[in-house]
Amino acid sequence: MAEALTAPERAIETAAPHAGEDLRVIAQDPWIWCIVIPLAFGALAAIRLTIPSTPYFDEVHYLPAARDLLAIGEGRGIYVNREHPLLGKELIALGIWLMGDTPLGWRIMSLVAGTVALGAGMRALWHASHDRAATLIYGVLLATGFHLFVHARIAMLDIFMVAFLAVAAWQFAAAIREPERGRWRLALTGLALGCAMGAKWNAVPIAMAPGLAFFAARLAAGRRRLLLSKRGIPVPGISLAEAFVWLGIVPLAVYALTFAPGYWLGSEFNPSPLAKKGIIGFQQEMLELQRQVLSPHTYQSTWPQWVTNTRGIWYLYEYTDGAQRGVLLIGNPLTMLLGLLALLWCLITGAWRADWARLGVVIGYAISLGLWLIAPKAVQFYYHYFVPSLFLLAALALACADLYRSRYRWLGIAIPLASSFMFAVFYKVLSAAALDGPMSFADWTWIEGWR
Repeated sequence: MAEALTAPERAIETAAPHAGEDLRVIAQDPWIWCIVIPLAFGALAAIRLTIPSTPYFDEVHYLPAARDLLAIGEGRGIYVNREHPLLGKELIALGIWLMGDTPLGWRIMSLVAGTVALGAGMRALWHASHDRAATLIYGVLLATGFHLFVHARIAMLDIFMVAFLAVAAWQFAAAIREPERGRWRLALTGLALGCAMGAKWNAVPIAMAPGLAFFAARLAAGRRRLLLSKRGIPVPGISLAEAFVWLGIVPLAVYALTFAPGYWLGSEFNPSPLAKKGIIGFQQEMLELQRQVLSPHTYQSTWPQWVTNTRGIWYLYEYTDGAQRGVLLIGNPLTMLLGLLALLWCLITGAWRADWARLGVVIGYAISLGLWLIAPKAVQFYYHYFVPSLFLLAALALACADLYRSRYRWLGIAIPLASSFMFAVFYKVLSAAALDGPMSFADWTWIEGWR
């Protein structure tokens, strides 16, 4: 007769299957590719980073603001571009301080942020899904999706917001997946969310999502001590009260701290509006500036045009640096449309399987796009679709991974390859390469809305 197991032996036997599963997940973790793919992307985006050698598109707004931040110590800085928070401009100023007031200095931090955004996005999808194929495919789709590449090469605020949002998503997903490290992961989530809002207000709806998700999950668990219980999803060991600190108070505190240099911007005759009104009062001025009615713009667009990828923006199209050059912002013509089908697939399969990774990308897309359905901003542009496109491509990566594991394996591979091919077709007008002449734009403006 077999001897009865001792308590320690029973514990080991019970834990063994889980330990085996953990080892399997560790073995499948594509963490090396989460470094290699972003580094390759960064190297490609660095080609002609300093062209054009003069500011283009919205750099004309953000470079003067960054220069004024560097002039604080000399008493010359003026608080310009007041409608946006300071952190993105502070990071551009850091690049200028490190590399000089040159095209490299203007754009180096955008390149770093784009590289980080790609790696963090891949890590976020891995922790959310534990799907190796989806993670690798997402890296390819994101690198070749046009939005990230174009914004990693220009001194605008959006790339910093996206980088911090990607880091926040990574840390929040990792906190749920690895609750033993949940506390510091949630702390980093809050830090990154505060920085994302400090880069651009567009991050605010997404920044609220982790805290609301934590609250909804704990509420659904039906705990009697809702605020203080540390049991249950999404992060066992963390109470709702503590989560409020990391996901509510910390982001707001970090956001407020990003404005610190603004107190010293200005002079005796042109004082800082932040120092005059205080952090709370100044937010009202920012809101009023965001609501102001702007004159119609050649490249303004609406959200249905973003979703269908039918309205682009020429960030640059002129003779500069010895050649005709252009930079066109559109979405990848293949993946922006296939991604819509993938969102529907993730909604259906996510609801059927109770798969929160799939439902999460759908919810993230809806929240980030939904902002622009209600935003009091009369003039909107396609770059506002940057954040929704990240979720759309994540949905497409998950759908491709499903295809890869089905009888249509070839299709799961063909889609990221076709995305890369489309990226190669448009590479010249994504990277400011020399074109044949003034009418070269016709080679890439396949529809009227891309002109």
